[in-house]
Amino acid sequence: MRVSSTDKTRRRRRLALFAAALPLLPAGAAFADVTLPPISIGAGMRADFTHTSAEGPSTPAANDFSLDSIRLYVSGSVMQDIKFTFNTEYTGSPPNGQNTVEVMDAIARFEFSDKLNIWAGRFLPPSDRANLYGPYYANNWKVYDDGVQDGYPSVAVGRDNGVAYWGQFGILKVSAGAFDVPSTTAPSKDQSEVLSTARLQLDFWDPEAGYYLNGTYYGEKDILAVGVAGQTEADKHAYNADFLMEKKLGAAGAFGVESEYTRYDKLGGYGGYDGDYADSKGWYGLADYILPQKVGPGKVQLLGKYARATFDDSSTPDDPTYAQRTKEVEINYIVKDFNARFSLFFQDTGFDAGLPSNRQVGIGVQLQM
Repeated sequence: MRVSSTDKTRRRRRLALFAAALPLLPAGAAFADVTLPPISIGAGMRADFTHTSAEGPSTPAANDFSLDSIRLYVSGSVMQDIKFTFNTEYTGSPPNGQNTVEVMDAIARFEFSDKLNIWAGRFLPPSDRANLYGPYYANNWKVYDDGVQDGYPSVAVGRDNGVAYWGQFGILKVSAGAFDVPSTTAPSKDQSEVLSTARLQLDFWDPEAGYYLNGTYYGEKDILAVGVAGQTEADKHAYNADFLMEKKLGAAGAFGVESEYTRYDKLGGYGGYDGDYADSKGWYGLADYILPQKVGPGKVQLLGKYARATFDDSSTPDDPTYAQRTKEVEINYIVKDFNARFSLFFQDTGFDAGLPSNRQVGIGVQLQM
């Protein structure tokens, strides 16, 4: 059958009209099975006012209003099993006195099942619970001041560049990876060296899903968790054991206990008062109680912590071995878990070997969305 030139012209016009109308149709009308991956965007901030009084009449007291941290969170799915996370960290009071913004997380996440997950990029390596929850998900406000927790080496905010496997097998959570050796840990490092990391954790009561952890669940779970972690590079080592228990008490509120023992043997650590100490070890214990009655929109949490750290093996022969003791008491007002909380804190830090002690009292606020 022959087609006239007039019919051909009409068909071309219909096709042109259909192509022009496609952008105006809802996505589902043209391609019913195409969906865009979800993207999550959020932000967080921590700020406080601190009054510090140091030991000795010649040392004046200090009053500081600090914008401790601002974070931007972005994450989404490339496809069902492949995801991406990008987070930044703004630090208002770095050692050089300048405001800085840096890449905190940049993670390619291949998450196939509970038992098979591969992360690559920059993120928190397998380490102690304190590093895996960070300041925003810690229980106490004055976290990381005790010379014990979260002393593993890093390139930024506890993070490092590398690749890791993690999986959950019932009550057992396993993670292991290989990471770059931070230049601050080994300035003249061999480029072939890597930092080997691993962590094992047992959750005997309620499970803790995912890779990252919390310092508390504010009475939402019954937790009994024990973890061990370690990192090694050449002849340098660091390892720890950590513990968290939280119990719901029904009408009586909730209480929790957290503790950790850590040893830094030439790897990580806090370096002592002058940064020259290569070997340190210590422990801490923390207990908290959440009152059952609401006060306005939130609940009141009472918290206490004691820590002891010992510093040894200084590169300066005359430096003595000494101990740091940290006592902390807090009254926290929890409005919306980690998204809206306020802290009234007191911290007493004392040292051996004639080193000056100090006391701090302050108010902190944390918001996330």
